[in-house]
Amino acid sequence: MTVHPTFSHASTARLTSHDLGRFSGATLFDRIARAVCEAGCLPRKELYEAWEVARRTRRLFRGGRVVDLAAGHGLLAQIMLLLDDTSPSAIAVDPHLPPSAARLHDVLCVHWPRLVGRVQFLSAGVDDVELNADDVVVSAHACGALTDVVLDRAMAARARVAVLPCCHHLDSEDAKKLAGWVDGSLAIDIARAHRLEQQGYRIWTQSIAPGITPKARLLLGATTTNYQPPKSRAE
Repeated sequence: MTVHPTFSHASTARLTSHDLGRFSGATLFDRIARAVCEAGCLPRKELYEAWEVARRTRRLFRGGRVVDLAAGHGLLAQIMLLLDDTSPSAIAVDPHLPPSAARLHDVLCVHWPRLVGRVQFLSAGVDDVELNADDVVVSAHACGALTDVVLDRAMAARARVAVLPCCHHLDSEDAKKLAGWVDGSLAIDIARAHRLEQQGYRIWTQSIAPGITPKARLLLGATTTNYQPPKSRAE
């Protein structure tokens, strides 16, 4: 990943053709970033969030259909396919898909024709798609309790899951129970990790690279029956 100290990765400004020179490298990230700049529709922080979540998830979970819930532009789902071509398809689910999601997808398909026909965009709620145990369910910044819905859906299907929570509801019981010891948002995420373990999941707790978002805790989980250690490492 090309580093530019004065170029904030947390900015919500759109990446455009004016930013192409910032991503001049030959890495997959730089190539994706140039495509995003060409599309001209994605907030900068969404590129960095999607990349960080996808590469950490792919280091653990390979294959399977990718299901991106609360997907926004669906970049996370598509990066997941680019990092591991053994996944047959991806579905990006959001009740309010941005109109520019199609523009971004079209540009990515020009650069990676293997994405054509493998990504479905569904304007629907997270409860409206059927999941199965072979899926990899991902969600970056599903707001508040929506993260819990994503986790519950994944656990019900026994699917692998990776979430980057945000907008924690600090009046929740989980936050109040540990308020004397830890920050409320951390208490909620600890309870989420514990809930996954109670359901028979192996969990991994990580953080995405600093400087992108203050909500940087990444929670991943898989059952013992659907987790196979990767034979090779993703980017």
